[in-house]
Amino acid sequence: MASTNFRPLHDRVVVRRIEAEEKTKGGIIIPDTAKEKPAEGEIIAVGSGVRDDKGNLVALDVKVGDRILFGKWSGTEVKLDGVDLLIMKEADIMGVIG
Repeated sequence: MASTNFRPLHDRVVVRRIEAEEKTKGGIIIPDTAKEKPAEGEIIAVGSGVRDDKGNLVALDVKVGDRILFGKWSGTEVKLDGVDLLIMKEADIMGVIG
């Protein structure tokens, strides 16, 4: 994927969805209209973090390259450099895979 000049702010991350399988384990092809949007993705950019009550910068727990799970309706869909991406807050991330 081409690198982008977009940098998320504060506790936001940019996520690229990981596409769902087009076939079931039994070999049945799933049409596009029946596919659910996957709730799994890869982080491609992270913000610098948020400030605590004392003004100290608290870094995010996730990093570029992490595979994550997120809620079905999490984030805001955007298109950057012709690629569909999601921008979401770190709090919308349910966990890191692997």
